[in-house]
Amino acid sequence: MDAPTAPSAASTASTSPTASTGSTGSTGRVAATAADPAAALRPAASPAPGRVRGRAAAVLATVWPPLLVLGVLVAGWQAYTEVTAMDPTVLPSPGRVLAQGWENRADLWANTVPTLQETAAGFALSFALAWAVAVLLDFSTAARRGLYPLLVASQTVPIVAVAPLLIIWFGFGLLPKMLVVTLATFFPLAANLAAGFASADREAMRLLRSLGAGRLRTFRLLRVPSAMPYFFAGLRVSITYAVVGAVFAEYAGAESGLGIYMQAQKSAFRTDLVLAAVTVTAALSIALFAATYLLERLLLPWQRILRNEDPS
Repeated sequence: MDAPTAPSAASTASTSPTASTGSTGSTGRVAATAADPAAALRPAASPAPGRVRGRAAAVLATVWPPLLVLGVLVAGWQAYTEVTAMDPTVLPSPGRVLAQGWENRADLWANTVPTLQETAAGFALSFALAWAVAVLLDFSTAARRGLYPLLVASQTVPIVAVAPLLIIWFGFGLLPKMLVVTLATFFPLAANLAAGFASADREAMRLLRSLGAGRLRTFRLLRVPSAMPYFFAGLRVSITYAVVGAVFAEYAGAESGLGIYMQAQKSAFRTDLVLAAVTVTAALSIALFAATYLLERLLLPWQRILRNEDPS
């Protein structure tokens, strides 16, 4: 039998990957880098204009339906107040709410800052407790059986009844507002984290253990990454409650903040300023909700690949 002959240079050239450059762009880039080592140090090219336009179109397709509905509702509200000549102390027009809110922007901002501080402090405490409890539930079956039913039962306690008690016990300072925000946001975070830890792939866990990975290493390499999508789902739910929880705590008793500002303006029959404060509260909640998507995009780039998005 004849020995196999090596392919000729001509046949090698005819089957070279350069013939299909579009499907093997990475090979071309590697070859170019080998020919010019300095190419690896040059900054990457910016995204193509078509890709940027595609992303902008996707964002617009997501945003415009709720904006359209909101615009229709606001226009109907404006028309109703003008046609019926409604008393502004009962139902002010959207234009009046915006005008008075802008005129009193200094007072609104002065009361927004304490609310943001309470929200940040309370949510930070909730975040730390949620991680600690979820890790404990994951590592201890006894803790899961003993604590998880209590966590669920804690959600049946109305915050409207607890908030005044916290004001009585801890005064009008920052602590009772922090605790109200923590109570409002803790459970979604802890429950979703615990569910995320439990969702880790069993086969992958067996593989890591067969390679000598211990419990902590398996938890760090597999269970924590598996829990991240669940964590961000819980984060989005919790963050929408955080600002509302702070405002409600201020309603129960505070020296400053959007909640006490709304209460004061309601007593003065300034419905327009009450609605202006409500608008600020809603804007803060929406901004924090949108920030969770940006944070997820930065921390979990592989999620974009799983969603068939371009990772660049």
